[in-house]
Amino acid sequence: MSELLQVRGLTTEFPSEQGHVSVVDRVDLDVAKGQVLALVGESGCGKSMTALSLLRLVPRPGRIGGGAIRLDGRDLLSLPVPEMRKVRGRDIAMIFQEPMTSLNAVATVGAQVVEAIRLHEKVSRARARERTRELFGRVGIPDPEARLSAYPHQLSGGLKQRVMIAMALAMRPKLLVADEPTTALDVTIQAQILGLLRELQREIGMSILLITHDLGIVNELADRVAVMYAGRIVETATREAILTRAEHPYTKGLLESIPAFSHRGERLKEIPGVVPSPADWPRGCRFSTRCPLVFDPCAEHEPSETVRDDGQRVFCHAVEQEVGGA
Repeated sequence: MSELLQVRGLTTEFPSEQGHVSVVDRVDLDVAKGQVLALVGESGCGKSMTALSLLRLVPRPGRIGGGAIRLDGRDLLSLPVPEMRKVRGRDIAMIFQEPMTSLNAVATVGAQVVEAIRLHEKVSRARARERTRELFGRVGIPDPEARLSAYPHQLSGGLKQRVMIAMALAMRPKLLVADEPTTALDVTIQAQILGLLRELQREIGMSILLITHDLGIVNELADRVAVMYAGRIVETATREAILTRAEHPYTKGLLESIPAFSHRGERLKEIPGVVPSPADWPRGCRFSTRCPLVFDPCAEHEPSETVRDDGQRVFCHAVEQEVGGA
């Protein structure tokens, strides 16, 4: 399976009193054609900033400080701004975490999708409107003709998210970046949105980078999983490997914190402490201040990568020691 997206050493920085601090730090990611890669981790780990970096939408005064982003072999970081604008929406599209703040409150949702289409294609407004109506129907918006004239505040959270999906899919992008696409939706609507994404992904054959903290969603959609902590990728593997034989203590902690019917009435396990601030990343392993397996090298030295035969990649001193002593 050939790679569509290749990210190497991606670093995104923001100024602080201590100088520039990296909120995304030397991140490597690969998304194959037709694959769904889930990027998971707690809030504050850098997932959303990674997504914004891929589209070169880092809010000022932040900046991409280093690395490479290649989409289908094309270096996105070297593109002039006008060329990058053409890439967004056409080749790579994004569903943002909160549709209410992503949609223009004073324009109808139909007009917003029409303009997105006409930005990338030389078609008449009438044809773009017809395409938008078709898209609304395709993503399950009831009475799509009437909804074209609706304003965002007139739609439910689930319908607004469907509008965002329609807009993102308007140009049949090669890569869809979905940042917490079901946040704040009830369980029923969440299931519908996930089913829709899965169906459209298979139909169009696009790749998806799914940003989430919900491992239940990972189990529903992902082919592979990259686990992020404090701006770094700590483990990457297939969905099955992550869910059944995770190796990094942080990944294990995330899995153990999932509610289970078999443990009803018991207190949920939790990872003690919080994700440190980017200005205070630990010197060695970023997880060393919260890890139950911490030992001498963890606080002083960054762990090296351990690669299993099946391609599972882990950055952990304990795993490295286990392999070395085997």
